[in-house]
Amino acid sequence: MKLPSKHIALVVVLSLAAIFAYQTYWLVNLYRTQCRATEHDIVEAMRLSDYNEIILRVEQMSQDSLGQHGEVSVSAGYNDTTPYVESRTIITEQRGDSLNTTTQVQQTRDTAAIDASLHTNSTDFLFGRKNTMQELAGYFQRGLHAGLDVIHDPDFATYDSLLCDELHRADIITPYRLTHLHQGDTLATGGTPNYIPSPEAKTYEYSYDLHGKWLYLLTTEPIHGHVLQQMAGILATSAVILLVLGFSFWYLIRILLRQRTLEEMKDDFTNNITHELKTPIAVAYAANDALLNFGADADGTKRTRYLRICQEQLTRLGGLVEQILSLSMERRHSFRLHRTTFPVADILAPLIEQHKLKADKPVRISTRLMPPGLEVNADRTHFSNIVSNLLDNAIKYSAGQAEVEIEARQEGGAFILSVRDKGTGIPKDKLAHVFDKFYRVPTGNLHPVKGYGLGLYYVKTMVERHGGTVEVESEPGRGSEFVIRI
Repeated sequence: MKLPSKHIALVVVLSLAAIFAYQTYWLVNLYRTQCRATEHDIVEAMRLSDYNEIILRVEQMSQDSLGQHGEVSVSAGYNDTTPYVESRTIITEQRGDSLNTTTQVQQTRDTAAIDASLHTNSTDFLFGRKNTMQELAGYFQRGLHAGLDVIHDPDFATYDSLLCDELHRADIITPYRLTHLHQGDTLATGGTPNYIPSPEAKTYEYSYDLHGKWLYLLTTEPIHGHVLQQMAGILATSAVILLVLGFSFWYLIRILLRQRTLEEMKDDFTNNITHELKTPIAVAYAANDALLNFGADADGTKRTRYLRICQEQLTRLGGLVEQILSLSMERRHSFRLHRTTFPVADILAPLIEQHKLKADKPVRISTRLMPPGLEVNADRTHFSNIVSNLLDNAIKYSAGQAEVEIEARQEGGAFILSVRDKGTGIPKDKLAHVFDKFYRVPTGNLHPVKGYGLGLYYVKTMVERHGGTVEVESEPGRGSEFVIRI
């Protein structure tokens, strides 16, 4: 059963896209919220700086050594007809032993404007609007200004210094320009020395009187970079999560595609192995049928020929079954290697003779052992099958006469065996797959060499079972070399 990989991959991609879209939506909303919060912090820093400047002025006046004292009182509420915010400043002057009131200033600020912003009953005024208490505090602060500014102008330099401290306290470290205005006329400028606002700079306005005639303007660069710095941790974490999810989904799709490829390779293997099994059975059956039913046994030459055909086909069939059983055994948890130490020559000599006899082409195999009595510690049966598979490939993929070189040596405590041929070779882009199960190097619609893609997989599996490695180097048209280290 083939996996519906296209549909699964589509679902995975759509799921990943939905996660990315939701994460982006969440981050964008968080960014906008942070921008609004930072802008609110800037305006609040301007208000707090103004309040602190008022307090400092009051303290300065109370400590004035000239003998002039001031008292500032503020009241707000309703009279019989209208709401009001009233500030009163009383200045007293002490002469000798007597204390005389010399000046009294009383001001009521823009009750009409206040009436427009307040409800008609006290309950609504206190609880009917969001942020009412904060607005009420703002009215009191403006009332303080109304009474205090009459006798002492705001200290712009002090306000500038306080504003710088408040911005730093709010972790807003950025150059700015501060301007003091009255009815559009500039009274004073300050802020960060040598700072020139860019065309993208943003201005924040804070008015400290009810008419909006007296105000401070704060000009600074856009807060986007500052907000992104504040979100650096969240952005980094989100990026890591997205990368992990992306990698996980990519790996899942890759596994699904490999599973699909494996399914296709299994189907090809089933078709191929069926053909491989049927061929020797059919040939042996035909030869045996000729001996039994067509009198071929009367002719000694034909009898010998047909019997040899049966033997060859049964040997081929037995080798195929043995290799499949070996791969099946390798997958079992109970599989164990029976390692012994034996001379390499004892394995190579009979294998070379067998492959020369069964080859359908001239074969020349040379060996080089260093030293001649070189021994190897391995499972004798599986080591023999490893070398046999390598020799079989070297002979099958040699055009014309097969020339194979076998070299074995001991190097750094490891046993190294190489099998080199001068055959057709393997393209570079196919080398990484030659050890995959069921894999065969594509040759178009022609299949001059029979096989089922298990030989080199068996070699790699058994070498790794011995704790070793296998490598291949090849060049099309010049042959291949397989090197195993145990």
